[in-house]
Amino acid sequence: MRLTAEGAATRLEGPLLFLRRTLDVGLHDAVEVTGGDGRPRRGRVAAIDEQFMTIEVLESTAGLALADTVVRFLGEPPTFGLAPSILGRVFNGVGQVVDGGPPIAPLVRARIDGLPINPVARAQPRDFIETGVTTLDLMNSLVRGQKLPIFSGGGLPHDRLAAEIARHARLRQPPGAGGAGGGTGGAGASAGDEFAIVFAGIGLPHDSAEYFRRSLEASGALERTALFLNLASDSSTQRLLTPRFALTAAEYLAFCTGKHVLAILTDMTNYAEALREVSSSKGEIPARKGFPGYLYSDLATLFERAGTIRGGRGTLTQLSILTMPGDDISHPIPDLTGYITEGQIVLSRDLDRRAVYPPVDVLPSLSRLMKDGTGGRYTHPDHPALASQLYAAYARAVQARVLASVVGEEGLAATDRQYLAFGRAFEGQLVHQEGPRTLDASMQLGWQLLADLPRSELTRLSDAQIAAHLGGAAAAALTAAGAAAAGAPAAAVAAADAPAGPAR
Repeated sequence: MRLTAEGAATRLEGPLLFLRRTLDVGLHDAVEVTGGDGRPRRGRVAAIDEQFMTIEVLESTAGLALADTVVRFLGEPPTFGLAPSILGRVFNGVGQVVDGGPPIAPLVRARIDGLPINPVARAQPRDFIETGVTTLDLMNSLVRGQKLPIFSGGGLPHDRLAAEIARHARLRQPPGAGGAGGGTGGAGASAGDEFAIVFAGIGLPHDSAEYFRRSLEASGALERTALFLNLASDSSTQRLLTPRFALTAAEYLAFCTGKHVLAILTDMTNYAEALREVSSSKGEIPARKGFPGYLYSDLATLFERAGTIRGGRGTLTQLSILTMPGDDISHPIPDLTGYITEGQIVLSRDLDRRAVYPPVDVLPSLSRLMKDGTGGRYTHPDHPALASQLYAAYARAVQARVLASVVGEEGLAATDRQYLAFGRAFEGQLVHQEGPRTLDASMQLGWQLLADLPRSELTRLSDAQIAAHLGGAAAAALTAAGAAAAGAPAAAVAAADAPAGPAR
């Protein structure tokens, strides 16, 4: 039953409409707000107490007069009409089609708040998603069903990285698989049909929104993508619903149609700041840096929608991007995000200044589920050992740089000078890349870099692995293959001799 409140409006602050409570309604129920102009505006009930209720208006409140405002309560939470045809379409932040095409003919309607996955029904995330980015695929692998954030900073190229991952991400055929894959559904011969992207831009400037749209259209990736664009000019209340509409679409594609879905959310910092703005307008007591005390639980309602379900064919993987205010990784937004998610990828301003792209700082980056999606069943039997050895060698190279800043490179031992050269090559050839790189090409390049270190230093590799990949003819073949895979200009590493900051 639909109820109507007339003449109950008492106050209007930005996108928030405050009403006297004259009806019994549910929290988060959808509403329609109509002013003297007769135009209905979508909204939802944001807060209720004994005397008043607060409505989040999702569209412009210009022209609303308190005396003329009529609020109609729809008796259910906001829903999103879904069908497989959402792929290839562009939506605004509240699920309305904005690409000039016809509206979606829904097969189902789902609540945008989602339904929590029963912990008993969850399956362990497994299997590998290839992104085309070496520092992810080789060093911090993304696993189907994982939630992995990218910690960036203002001015760093996270938009470009997000667009490239959306264009090039794919399922990888497991080693030795003829048609049916392993893990949680496998890649198989029809891997392209099984994979989909849900891309949500939150609080984007107009030029960034157009960049994402044009980038996906030009590459053809839009055909497998549902694109949600919330602009910086949209209301803060709409910004809070954008990831919920996007994740509702992702859940439908994953758990109803059986696809392996990668949901890319950028920028979660804009989401958190909109939450702070709305919370302040409601008069709620602030916590750290003005954010509401429930920021952690609110973020968890989004991140925990990723996962796999036992017996289900599809998976939902999240790659969330946030910009750290002031490059402060201890800021509440990245700090609380790190408690919920399964690792983090950290972008480095120092690498960006040296024209290394993507500027991924390998040492503080981590994928906690990498061990569950790599190895013989999913990528290559020697992949985990190679990644571990590259990480250890690069950490030693960073230490050598710190020492060289004190005593000078001439004062270093011969082995430390070799590590300095390794660090320059690692950043300039393996971290830096001009275009997408397959995992096989990334591994070839990694073996080539290790071939320049003394065999006695390769303590993370077995004798059999050293013989297979770094001995005699294998090393010569790697040199040629690695040079082709690198494709890195010398200018990108020219400044690598400068001392680096200490690793976190």
